Amino acid sequence: MGRRASGNGQLMRYKFVVVAFLAFVLSVLAPVAAPGLAVTSAYAEVVSSIVVEGNQRIENDTIISYVQVSPGQNATAEKIDASVKALFQTGLFADVQITRRGSTLVVRVEENPMINQVNFEGNKEVKDTDLQKEVELKERMMFTRAKVLSDVNRIIAVYRRAGYYSVKVSPKIIRLPENRVDLVFEINEGDETKVKQINFVGNNAFSAGDLKGVIGTQQYSWWRFFNRNDNYDADRLEYDKELLRRYYLRNGFADVQVISAEAVLNEAGDGFIITYTIDEGPRYKVADVAVNIGEAQLESADLIAKVRTGVGDWYDATKVDKSVEQLTLEAARQGFVFARVNPDIARDAGNKSLNITYNIVEGPRTYIERIDIVGNYRTEDEVIRRELNLYEGDAFNRVVIERARRRLTSLDFFEKIDFLEQEGSAPDRVVLVVQVQEKSTGSVNFSIGYSTADKIVGSISLQERNFLGKGYDVKVDTSGSWYRQNVTFSFTDPYFLGSPVAAGFDIFATNVDNQNESNYNSQMLGFALRTGFRLDENSGVSFKYGFTWRDVDGISKADASPAVIESAGESTKSAVMATYTWDNLDNPLRPTNGLRAQLEGEVAGLGGDVHYGKLEAHAWYFMPVYEDAVVLKIEGNAGQLLPFNGDDVRLQDRFFRGADTFRGFQTAGVGPRQRGNDGHTDAVGGMTYAIGTLEMTFPVGLPEQWGITGEVFTDFGTVFNSGVDTVAAGTGQCSYGNNKVPLGPDARDCTSYDTAAFRLSIGAGLIWSSPFGPLRFEAAYPVLKADYDKTEYFRFSVGTAF
Repeated sequence: MGRRASGNGQLMRYKFVVVAFLAFVLSVLAPVAAPGLAVTSAYAEVVSSIVVEGNQRIENDTIISYVQVSPGQNATAEKIDASVKALFQTGLFADVQITRRGSTLVVRVEENPMINQVNFEGNKEVKDTDLQKEVELKERMMFTRAKVLSDVNRIIAVYRRAGYYSVKVSPKIIRLPENRVDLVFEINEGDETKVKQINFVGNNAFSAGDLKGVIGTQQYSWWRFFNRNDNYDADRLEYDKELLRRYYLRNGFADVQVISAEAVLNEAGDGFIITYTIDEGPRYKVADVAVNIGEAQLESADLIAKVRTGVGDWYDATKVDKSVEQLTLEAARQGFVFARVNPDIARDAGNKSLNITYNIVEGPRTYIERIDIVGNYRTEDEVIRRELNLYEGDAFNRVVIERARRRLTSLDFFEKIDFLEQEGSAPDRVVLVVQVQEKSTGSVNFSIGYSTADKIVGSISLQERNFLGKGYDVKVDTSGSWYRQNVTFSFTDPYFLGSPVAAGFDIFATNVDNQNESNYNSQMLGFALRTGFRLDENSGVSFKYGFTWRDVDGISKADASPAVIESAGESTKSAVMATYTWDNLDNPLRPTNGLRAQLEGEVAGLGGDVHYGKLEAHAWYFMPVYEDAVVLKIEGNAGQLLPFNGDDVRLQDRFFRGADTFRGFQTAGVGPRQRGNDGHTDAVGGMTYAIGTLEMTFPVGLPEQWGITGEVFTDFGTVFNSGVDTVAAGTGQCSYGNNKVPLGPDARDCTSYDTAAFRLSIGAGLIWSSPFGPLRFEAAYPVLKADYDKTEYFRFSVGTAF
């Protein structure tokens, strides 16, 4: 009994200690916990109203719309927290506090300042306008530090793409009244970070010098004043890897891998060292080539002729791709519309050779469900659709698609044209996506030349080939020198009134001061109406009517030749012209294969003062000599004038050739001339001409992306048959046509120089697809010429786009 009483007493003492400890803990924590409990309880009370404080520009209703509590609802801690977050996420406020004032919920905000203007200081290499396009913060936007830091990184990225890796950008805030700020980005551009060294690892077949000519990135050299490719650009390195891979694939290395392209700063910190690592693999030759037509009823000989890969050649992936394309088109031309060509390449690593078999199989029969056009932000859809000649429901025919690509290319509206296939609503349906990348269709072109007569000559033309995005062609063409001026305005609608018939007009005015060369001035003013249409895929016809008022004056009878004197006075010309064109060039803008031919006929005499017939023929044939890099052009031009109704062909209607039409000779420098009383000879033109050209263009060993090619050429032919007589001095009269021009007692002879003698010139030039447009420099030397011909040894021309 005594032990049990003692145990109960001990238990009571333990309970007392525990209770005392809990009381102590509660006494300590109660002051801390009580406010929290009170806040939670207070916020949980019903809100009678919401008051907004601290806002200056933002409306109360706008702020309240982000609050997650409405009058009559309980303001729980979760709802208050969500309201604060929602208001911060708007980016309008620098601080947000929500408290209670009795049953009123008080939302106190501090607005972010509004940006008054954004400026840039210290930038010389990058224009303000380019930086303004890049940054997100603009005038009248709310200032936030997060967006400022984002814009700083954007500016740094712009400079790094330009090769300035040491650039530093510091944002500066200038506070203004009414909670506004000016934001200034202070830029320390630093020095331009160049590529100081380029290395290659793993290249055994080609030297570093060979591979440097392949890639776009270039090693810095002091003499490359205008080159920007010697700046480090990470995106360009990725493109370089692809260029290297394609180069190896073109030269037999079917298993090549470009493993990496790494860039590190040199020890001085002023330039990059770039290293490309390559795994070449073996180099393969083509041991055998075959075309397997299977069960298809196709002409094997025609198909084999389209194969570009030859036995014994080094393997070339580009030739394989071209062969697949040509075989697919040829099979479609033979009626195998749904053909698919699968190249099978079997490697023999031991002999370092491979066999290529082009398997032609029938692909799934597919039809066009829909045609989508994308990428044309300026050109209207209809302008593109009318060139396709493809419609929903048509069979998917690669020949028709290739023709559509050719027609779109000939518009010269697009930098790139892709035909993509997407799955339709059924297995036999395909959505054809025509993806285009537009380019500048407006251009201003000028040319400069030198001749022994006119010295410096030039021309300027402004043209918009896609006016208003509707395909209209508008052109203002001017040419001028110290002695010649010409202005022409032309307008053409290729689809007049929505029909596949082109219609247009020309208005022109010309003034020629030819005193130094032919002792006369000439003015012309007129207009022309034109129309034309296609006959089929490769041919078309056009018609033109023109009316011209002409005047030849300023003639000094004491100096000019009789032919020039005879041409004096006003005349009107009313003429119609018809032209037939046949064209199957592979690329209308940069042809490498095919023929373009024109036959032009003109009849003058339907009213007016002149009566003649004229027939001209032109032909241009292109042939690849070595792949598509070396191209031979064979050109021929010939013409004949036939007077009728008893009239002579006037001086202004004759053929004058030279300069661009016969290089090595100045304008009107080839052909008949007649001596004047001042002892000089005047160009009087011919009624017959025939001129041929052989021209070969080729790469000059510079990187392809530079766009520089070379050319060698020869022009040859003759211009003759002026109809002008020769009379020696003292015999009385010089004859020109049916008229006689009396010679004075002191006059010299009026000898006419007119021979069908063969002329020939040779020359060379450079063609550069520069950032300013196509630039040409040509030098020519007349090897065979008549004594009276006038020479011109070089010409320079350039164009640019806007």
